[in-house]
Order: sequence, then structure tokens, then C-alpha cells
Amino acid sequence: MGDFFRAAKFLLLDLASTIFFLVLYLLTQNMALSVVLGSALGVIQIVIQIIRQRPVHSMEWLSLFLVVAAGSATIVTDDPRFVLFKPSVIYVIVGIVMLKAGWMVRYLPAVAKAVSSDVAIVVGYSWAALMFMSAAVNALVAIACTVQTWAMIMPIFGLISKVAIFVGGFLAIRLTTIRRIRAMPADKREVLLAATGVPIEPWLPVKSA
Repeated sequence: MGDFFRAAKFLLLDLASTIFFLVLYLLTQNMALSVVLGSALGVIQIVIQIIRQRPVHSMEWLSLFLVVAAGSATIVTDDPRFVLFKPSVIYVIVGIVMLKAGWMVRYLPAVAKAVSSDVAIVVGYSWAALMFMSAAVNALVAIACTVQTWAMIMPIFGLISKVAIFVGGFLAIRLTTIRRIRAMPADKREVLLAATGVPIEPWLPVKSA
């Protein structure tokens, strides 16, 4: 799951300027300063990528555009909620990407990929649904609540929902893999486990007493 966690890290980096804006605003109550510095962080992230000669992906350009556009609207209207809509846009885009069938299969160990890829497809769609739900919840809270309330609700919702779906998806794939391997004929099971480099003993059917 290392690649999956790296993807989550990139998503967090795309939201860094929004998080930075929020922390500054809550600490200083200075909207203009918070917007300018939050936008500056987005620009700095892009500049660092260019200096390091690393490709700047479309999501990073979009993140920069959103923080500058939302920041400008926030300053003009004196309403910080414009910046708070940025995570909703990113969640929707990530959700659309996650609608690709089987995107999660590549993150599975070989043995699970061989027998439980169909479950991983369902889990992948569940992640997409969570992204869309997160976008809707974020937009609703940004519209209906104060910045302070948003700052209290969204981190809690984000953490709990993503931990829940991660644990649920992991258990669904693992338990299905165990059940299906144990139900295989012994010769087929041994060939599969040998091909994927997995020890045989933990996957043997449980013998009744």
C-alpha cells in the first residue's frame, strides 16, 4: 500500500495552501494576510517543483489556480468561505479519477490481486463515493457555518471517514482473499501461493476439532 499512501500525501500537499490559510486566519483574524500568504505557499510549491526539474502535474496547476482565484474572491468580498470551497473542487476531481474501474488493484499484493481484484474494484468505487460525499459535505459546511465551525467539523469528518473506509476496505479484501484461498483445491492453492511467494501454512483451511 506504499503507493496508496504516496497518493494520499500528494492530495494533502494539494490542500496545503488551504490548510495554511485556515490556520493563519484562525490565529490572526487577518483575512488579507492569510489569503496572500496562503496563495504565496501555492506559488512556492510550484516554483520548488520547477527548480528541482520535476514535472508539475495538472492537479498542482489546478490547485494553484484555485487558491489564487479563491483568494482574490475572498479579498474582494471579504468572505473567507471562497477559500474553503477549494477542497470540494479537488475532492470532485479525485473522485472522478477514482471512478476508473480497478484503479486500486495495482496497490494489492500479488496474492490478493490474483483472487480478490473484484473486491478491490468495489472498494475503489467506495473511495470515489467518499470523495464526492466529502466534496458535498465540505461545500455545505462552508456555506452554512462559520470558518471556526468548518475548522472543527471538516478535519474530524475527514479523518474518521477515511480511516473507516480504509480499514473496511482492507478487511474486506484480506478476509475475502483468505476465504477464497482456503476454499481452493490443495494443488491449485499451492501453485498460487508458490507463484506469489506467500508461505503456505497460514492459508491452509482451518481444521475442525
